[in-house]
Amino acid sequence: MSLLDVTGLTIRYGNNTVVDGVNLFVERGESVGLVGESGSGKSQSAMAILGLLSAGAEVSGSIEFDGRQVLGADERWLDTLRARRIGIVFQDPMQALNPYLRVGIQLRQVLLAHGLADARSADARVTEMLARVGLPDPQRQFRAYPHELSGGMRQRVMIASALIAEPDLLIADEPTTALDVTVQAQILDLLEDIRDNTALLLITHDLGIVAGHCEHMIVLEKGRVAEAGPTTSVFASPRHEHTQTLLSAALRVDRGAAPEPVDGRTLLAVDEASVRYRERGGAALEAVNDVSFALRQGETVAVVGESGSGKSSLVRAVLGLVPMASGKVVYAGEPLEGPVQHRARAQRRDLQLVFQDPASALNPQMRVQTIVEEPLLVHERGMPSNERLGRVTAILAKVGLSDAFLRRFPHELSGGQAQRVAIARALVLEPRVLVCDEAVAALDGSVRKQVLELLRNVQDETGLSIIFISHDLAVVRSISHRVLVMYAGRLVEAASNEQIFSTPLHPYTKALIDSVPVPDPVVAPKAAPVRGETPSLLNPPPGCVFHPRCPRVDDTCSVERPRLRDSGGTRVACHYPLDN
Repeated sequence: MSLLDVTGLTIRYGNNTVVDGVNLFVERGESVGLVGESGSGKSQSAMAILGLLSAGAEVSGSIEFDGRQVLGADERWLDTLRARRIGIVFQDPMQALNPYLRVGIQLRQVLLAHGLADARSADARVTEMLARVGLPDPQRQFRAYPHELSGGMRQRVMIASALIAEPDLLIADEPTTALDVTVQAQILDLLEDIRDNTALLLITHDLGIVAGHCEHMIVLEKGRVAEAGPTTSVFASPRHEHTQTLLSAALRVDRGAAPEPVDGRTLLAVDEASVRYRERGGAALEAVNDVSFALRQGETVAVVGESGSGKSSLVRAVLGLVPMASGKVVYAGEPLEGPVQHRARAQRRDLQLVFQDPASALNPQMRVQTIVEEPLLVHERGMPSNERLGRVTAILAKVGLSDAFLRRFPHELSGGQAQRVAIARALVLEPRVLVCDEAVAALDGSVRKQVLELLRNVQDETGLSIIFISHDLAVVRSISHRVLVMYAGRLVEAASNEQIFSTPLHPYTKALIDSVPVPDPVVAPKAAPVRGETPSLLNPPPGCVFHPRCPRVDDTCSVERPRLRDSGGTRVACHYPLDN
């Protein structure tokens, strides 16, 4: 008998069926990947296993855990099941952890509630567990509140909380989606290292994670099982059309032809840009430090790096959304100065921005037509209404949306449709420069592929220049002509797409590339190439900012800051680049 045996699971909310006849089995000590796009029923299935569905859910079928039926079980037994027998790691630890309780107290409650330790020994058990999940100062983190920890540290706390009772099954629901790729690699290594004989049900939309960490996989589509089997078999010969679509949309960082270089004239030039923020108490946080780059007409320049590297601050300063402490920006031969509202109307329309989260960027009270035509009302005041509607309809068609979407509100759109509306709004003015700030990070693989193809097609048709901000090197490899790598506010490497991915020179660049999971079970996953997280910009390390995490560090690195220098067509800031 399987440890977890789910048969015919069906979940309905009124007339809406979100899970339809799902079968799912997990053996003791086994790792199973539950794969699917947003809305496929992955998380609903996990909540049903734990008995955590809302009161409005109608559930049928069977869920047996270790031979006992979960559906219809009394709440007292379910309380002993959760945490003690089944642990769960949620996607967003900030929502899962109690903001009013110190971290150590929350983990101690798990032990005390299940009678796994007495009051005297519980604190020692918690501290030991926090150390085991890789927290650098477990005694200090024991006393910390969740908001005082970084995202990676909070996720480690969630894993500690889920495993401290030594459960038989761990359910990890998108446990790395909100993390930087380097921290994701550390968390995945951690799950492999410390779960011992605990079975793992890993819920994700990332096929690279499943390929490297799951023995079996189950593919969901619209609440139904599309395909299931050993991971190597499903990847080698997918039988269902939906599985084939997911696999074809999975981007690989380890292969792929680089886009042809662009020889157009320089359209935008940034020279030694710096951005500083003033913190409480007067401390200065230097988010960007002397960064220079150029953008050619028809070119895509990617800006990559972990959270806190300065990517978004750099482009927001270029756009005039945050003040630039020093440096200058020249667009089409003219300086871009001051805040955006003080810039010339033509400059404002020529540089447009697409945000990561369309749900926050689109006005929920406006219909799609109003959202997309709003820039025309500002910049084309004399345009007749029928011509304006024609422009809106045409640009929506270009991004793959029919005029049937004109009357819809943002909440009536899927994530991919909402991002297409955001792109349409940015493109309706026919800008010359489009800034995409993590514009595909929140999208499923197939939708992400469609949006990237859309951007490439528009660029080919119009000569659009794109600044593409991302932490996902697989996406960057597929779309960029040149790549800028930032770390702790500094530019550490800049080169063509081909040079970055074939011969990275900076250890940090190589770490970013090696951290990306490859969607191929034949390719063994690499151990996390770097440990720790980016340093505080309020108190950056001396010398090279990367030296506390660098595998090639020596005494020089900790005292002397490397300058950007040319090396075979690459600009790199490293005392000991990887070609030496």
